[in-house]
Amino acid sequence: MNQAKQLVDTQRMFFNTGQTKQVQYRIQALKDLRQGIEKYQQRILDALRADLNKSEAEGYGSEIRIVLGELDHALEHLRDWAAPRTVPTSSVMPDAVSTIYPEPYGVALIIAPWNYPFQLAFGPLIGAIAAGNCAVIKPSELTPATSRLIYDLIQEVYPEEYIAVMEGEVETSTALLNEKFDYIFFTGSTGVGRIVMKAAAEHLTPVTLELGGKSPAIVHHDADLQRAAQRLVRGKFLNAGQTCVAPDYLLVHEQVYDQLMEQIQTEVHDKFGDDMMQNADFPHIVNTRNFDRLAAFLANGKTVLGGRSSRDQLMIEPTVLTDIDWDSPVMQEEIFGPILPVFTYSDLNPMLDEIVRRPKPLALYLFTEDEALQEKVLKQVSFGGGCINETLSHMTSHYLPFGGVGESGMGSYHGQQSFEVFSHHKSVLKRNK
Repeated sequence: MNQAKQLVDTQRMFFNTGQTKQVQYRIQALKDLRQGIEKYQQRILDALRADLNKSEAEGYGSEIRIVLGELDHALEHLRDWAAPRTVPTSSVMPDAVSTIYPEPYGVALIIAPWNYPFQLAFGPLIGAIAAGNCAVIKPSELTPATSRLIYDLIQEVYPEEYIAVMEGEVETSTALLNEKFDYIFFTGSTGVGRIVMKAAAEHLTPVTLELGGKSPAIVHHDADLQRAAQRLVRGKFLNAGQTCVAPDYLLVHEQVYDQLMEQIQTEVHDKFGDDMMQNADFPHIVNTRNFDRLAAFLANGKTVLGGRSSRDQLMIEPTVLTDIDWDSPVMQEEIFGPILPVFTYSDLNPMLDEIVRRPKPLALYLFTEDEALQEKVLKQVSFGGGCINETLSHMTSHYLPFGGVGESGMGSYHGQQSFEVFSHHKSVLKRNK
């Protein structure tokens, strides 16, 4: 029997004992996870440094703190989430009571990506545990130090029949996808998402796909340019741009283009130093394949900021490109790196038409004080989620479901939605006579 099948069978046998359905069991499991993360915190930070050169401040803020926040939120609300909910019954049956019972799917598979290898493995796991499931985590082989850390942490905290980790290359993912899971949660590229969904279809397994896409940022002529620059630089260059919700390209009203470029240049220098290539804390590109893909984009258009790179260091400094058109290579795929193409406009309507003609983005960011324009963009453009006069922050809220739409994904999680996505909602009508 292969390892994947044996693991799934073992977990399904344990799930069928009913232990994970007990709310107190789930609460204790979440508390154990929190203690485990606290114990392993320094090793987590060391692994993120080894894999991506994340500083301790960035590693804690963008990975550990978010996971701990999700854990605390789940612990506070889990009893309410898991309780049966009585709902109204049709008047044709006045003697009946209608109740919705949240119940776990069973054995879940969580396939995590490399860009936030800790956060995006443990975030979904919190939902799976809270809902009462067993789970298998497949961490990314592209971040081996974090993958091993995840394996060791989970092995110490949980028995394998409850929560387990399978490390390995693509063949490990393929072996897992060949098994019948009760739910699959995948975070990664749109291309691999199609493979996951096709494999899930063989077993009629429901899926959540957290994908990506080309997320636009728009700066209108009435925006606060200093704040816009600060928030765009933070949102775009966090993790060297290797963030699924990073602004992928920027649309700027021509009246404020020069001022905004000056503000962005000032903010980049203030945040990262005058000589970026000497910044020891700027994250690296994950591997040479991704570096080479990104380096090719540096020849597109005109470089107005940055542009230097080092293949040996796997480093590309924050770069802004202009003289880009919609057919440029850099506009044909999600960039996923520290390169920001910029367009100018005098009339936003043609730009919105261009966005709408393309696959629906995971995020959109709009900087303007014009509430009519805000409403127009929100009504006209479909996207997973986003911000007005901010970047990234929508994904840090426990009260905003996070996910994509169309080619940027399906399904959402965070906060209560993490519980809901790993739960089947069983509807029961009971007649009293």
